[in-house]
Amino acid sequence: MPALDVAGEFETIEKLLRPLAHPEWGRGLQDDVAVLPSRPGHDLVLTKDAIVEGVHFLPDDPLDTVAKKLLRVNLSDLAAKGAEPFGYLLACHWSERCGWPEREAFAAGLAEDQALFNVFLLGGDTVKTPGPAAFSVTALGWVPAGAAVSRAGAQVGDLVFVTGTIGDGMLGLKAARGELPLDAERLKALVDHYRMPMPRLDFAEVVRTLGTAAADVSDGLVADLAHIAKASGVGVALNLNVLPLSAAAQAWFEDRVDPQAALEALATGGDDYQIAFTAHPRHEETLRREAERRLLRLTRIGAVTAGAGVAATYDGQAVALERDGWTHG
Repeated sequence: MPALDVAGEFETIEKLLRPLAHPEWGRGLQDDVAVLPSRPGHDLVLTKDAIVEGVHFLPDDPLDTVAKKLLRVNLSDLAAKGAEPFGYLLACHWSERCGWPEREAFAAGLAEDQALFNVFLLGGDTVKTPGPAAFSVTALGWVPAGAAVSRAGAQVGDLVFVTGTIGDGMLGLKAARGELPLDAERLKALVDHYRMPMPRLDFAEVVRTLGTAAADVSDGLVADLAHIAKASGVGVALNLNVLPLSAAAQAWFEDRVDPQAALEALATGGDDYQIAFTAHPRHEETLRREAERRLLRLTRIGAVTAGAGVAATYDGQAVALERDGWTHG
């Protein structure tokens, strides 16, 4: 892709991005690299996600919320591995609609979330594109050596849990498009979740300590449980009846004429950014206590079984799911 014109690129870096850089590791964004000190006894965990206008955010979404979503979906991946984030690399593909005020808003959103999550910009690149706008982050975190939680550790007999609520991402997109007949307060809650999901960093240490396998719920609960099942060589039994719903999702659900189909849609919609994980039954009480301490909702949604894939039930009957979740192509 063509680079931005020289004034535009360097003015963007100098005035908007350099203030976000780590004062030492980012080298003031004056080099083409970041230099990180090693952390004895820890592993470096890296993840990368991109978001594209018209796919992961709407063309009229404010760019401060776009920046927050970009950073948060990457931090969600680190949370599911039990990692403590500290920095990120950023790539901005600015479209024609990204003038100076929009870029200022984007940088302001990043600044707010850097303060919230205690992370710093370490470097990256900016280019100009005829559209659509696209952005990517490579997020970095630390985890005690050998302790990163993978998708591959689930064992038959483990219980399956999920943090928070499921379905708000799918409903939030509908709300942002004006497709839901709910009251203003509930619509705002759903739109805020879609635009600015909250990564479950507050539960990362607990999952790292007590979980056997974990994944962040980005593609859809069913799809991400299927990732765990495949990596672990096991099956997952999912009870749709206990799917945790927010007040807004519950209001939408109560209006559905086919509750089973509604729960299937919520379980496969994606963009929830909770942590789905497995753990030995002996840890359930401790997990619930740790969740309560953090004022975090935690739900046991199933169990790990012999077999393969995800087997969902509703009212005790097997459900033939038509789709698992979002696929990126």
